[in-house]
Amino acid sequence: MNMLSLPKVELHVHLEGSIRPETLLKLAARNSQALPSDTVEGLQQWYRFRDFPHFVEVYVAISKCIRTPEDVELVAWEFLQGQARQNVLHTEATYTASTIEKYAGIPWADQLAALGRAKVRAESELGITVGWILDIVRGDSSERGLEVAKWAVAGRESGIIAFGLSGEEQLAGPEAYADAIQLAETEGLAFVPHAGETVGPESIWKCLQHSNPVRIGHGVRAAEDPALMRELANRQITLEVCPTSNIALGVYPSLEAHPLPILLDEGIPCTINSDDPPMFGTTITDELDRCATAFEFDEHILWSLTMNAARSAILPDEAKSALITRLRTGFAENGTTE
Repeated sequence: MNMLSLPKVELHVHLEGSIRPETLLKLAARNSQALPSDTVEGLQQWYRFRDFPHFVEVYVAISKCIRTPEDVELVAWEFLQGQARQNVLHTEATYTASTIEKYAGIPWADQLAALGRAKVRAESELGITVGWILDIVRGDSSERGLEVAKWAVAGRESGIIAFGLSGEEQLAGPEAYADAIQLAETEGLAFVPHAGETVGPESIWKCLQHSNPVRIGHGVRAAEDPALMRELANRQITLEVCPTSNIALGVYPSLEAHPLPILLDEGIPCTINSDDPPMFGTTITDELDRCATAFEFDEHILWSLTMNAARSAILPDEAKSALITRLRTGFAENGTTE
């Protein structure tokens, strides 16, 4: 099976964490920003995950290279071109506007307009769709979280589809941002927090107790708690699983040790995602291929995982139906039916 040609949906990928070395070199030259290397090969070595402090160092350095709305648009457009090359028909990408504002001083309205231009262009020129998830970072103040929630709510008509919570789990739980989460949910904006990645099941339980998440980013540590797995299955809360990311972060020692098959067997909807592709040396295509090999997933399981993503996408009913039709057509063209 040609994994690249299969139609896909990706729900957990960070826009800034998806910047290719080639794009970063363009930004650094444009904005006179120093990087550890001035070659693609050198940046690829620097990008590769070593430990979490190194990951943060790379992420911050990348963010500092984004200085103008035009930079934001370039990053978004080149990311979406990469998605199209992998036949990703719909993407829901997380974007940390507060970090860009902090380092570059780009007003949120200008960032949103830039993201919107890339979104429209991708729809018209590439035939793919994208929705932006605006997140807050654990460790930021509750006041900052509320400010970002207001940005997200005001951006609903311009492509913001959800409100997220990311960053190091041990720094703060969702209760620290109760006002922000309540505002987003009251205004009808989906909440999609990261949880159950580097912290255990208790992190997911907190999200369920203090909010109404439609999906959980990562969530794999639920496998350590049978009661939690039953709860997620009963509520059909989708997990955005990022296997290679989990291994790089040391959550699991190998793909073979990853609990994805256990979570699926418990009836929890799971999706496959790349998280921060160049930093973890992966793509969503690679993720599907690696999982197919490690877990002996056949084309029908790959279809099921793709459909989990489509059904869990934050789209109007008509758009979701159209997406599912395109997926059926694409899988059929690759010789797979439901």
